[in-house]
Amino acid sequence: MTIAAGDHIPDVEIWVMGRDEPEKVRTGEVLGRGKVVLFAVPGAFTPTCTDYHLPGYVVRAGELRAKGVDTIACLSVNDPFVMDAWRREEEVGTAIVMLADGNGTFTRAMGLEFDGSGFGLGARSQRYAAVIDDGIVTALMVEPAGGLSVSSAESVLSSL
Repeated sequence: MTIAAGDHIPDVEIWVMGRDEPEKVRTGEVLGRGKVVLFAVPGAFTPTCTDYHLPGYVVRAGELRAKGVDTIACLSVNDPFVMDAWRREEEVGTAIVMLADGNGTFTRAMGLEFDGSGFGLGARSQRYAAVIDDGIVTALMVEPAGGLSVSSAESVLSSL
């Protein structure tokens, strides 16, 4: 079942790249405090994710923070090394927390997994954005297959 507005986010273990190596974190700690904008992508380095989705949030990070967002996080079913390489390649810096859900644990718990094996991706996250206040989802915008409109940084900004 897909998570909905009013639900608590799942509190599971995922990964971030630490100073020198991957570190386990709990989603309840990273996403459960303050106002959070979480956006999820089907894959790091994939065309729409790299050309539009992530860059939109990088460019608009200041505008999101001006609207009271404490944390901006990007999640993908990739390993922490890939997420860190993507962060560096796209010059994200510290504006966005790059979350690696390599096993898809959080994605499955959110009910937002899809089967991308038909085009070589395996189990992945649907493209979406969520606004989370102190661990409770207040808005969830899931993209129709292949699109990028409702989960864009511009769309999220207009909903805040």
